[in-house]
Amino acid sequence: MAPRSHATARQVRLGTELRRLREAAGLKAREVAGLLNSTSAQISQVELGFAGVSEERVRRLAAHYACTDEALIEALVAMATDRTRGWWEEYRGVLPPVFQDTAEVEHHATSLREVVVTYVPGLLQIPDYARAVYTYVHPDLPESELTSWVEHRMMRRTVIQGDNPVRYETLIHECALRVRVSNRSVCRAQLQQILDEIEQGHATVRVIPFDQDGFGGAGISMMYAGGPVPQLDTGLRDAPTGVAFIDAEAQLKHLRRLFLKMRAASLDPTASRDFIHRLTKEQ
Repeated sequence: MAPRSHATARQVRLGTELRRLREAAGLKAREVAGLLNSTSAQISQVELGFAGVSEERVRRLAAHYACTDEALIEALVAMATDRTRGWWEEYRGVLPPVFQDTAEVEHHATSLREVVVTYVPGLLQIPDYARAVYTYVHPDLPESELTSWVEHRMMRRTVIQGDNPVRYETLIHECALRVRVSNRSVCRAQLQQILDEIEQGHATVRVIPFDQDGFGGAGISMMYAGGPVPQLDTGLRDAPTGVAFIDAEAQLKHLRRLFLKMRAASLDPTASRDFIHRLTKEQ
């Protein structure tokens, strides 16, 4: 099978986990290649996400690596054999790859936790709000591309609104709720959308108010996607070059601690709903 020209974040993650198991077993790629009647170059392609791997090979590798975590093995097998072509595939080659990677991570997540300070979370945005943000940040974007960007963002909402919605909790700073990215009408409609999502049970929203003492997390924006097993959790952080996907346990642990610390600085869900309701009346 020819190597992939582009590996998705999910394919890269599968390869990363297989490499970690190999390294934990103290084996070199060439030693594993002999087991599979392959080459070290082909093993490297698998571990980089540029080559697929069958269920039978995943199980053989796990056994050779003395991995006894059955839940992890089954999760890796599911990743290796998954042939899902989600709605995001329609945008491949049209939008930057990170758009599809983000949607795919969200689709496979067992839970989503998010922190935003300057913008309303993408999963809660309305079209006019998303368009205003994209237009401001990318003023030279052609209208046809801008339309696709907004459509993609709206489609992402299916992960919390569909037939099998994922559990979603978000911490939103008051700044994001007050910044008028468009006009008063759009701002009011956006706040009402958040209230509607709360009312329908699609999202648990907690607001971090301006008057919260000791809040030093203004520069933090992140999403934490729970995996089928804890080892496959994924963090997403804004970076200068785009979204950074985080899978190292030390960094994931740091993100979990940050989320809990910021949650402690937020209002409870009921008080947050009332807070947003008051803001809506002010618009």
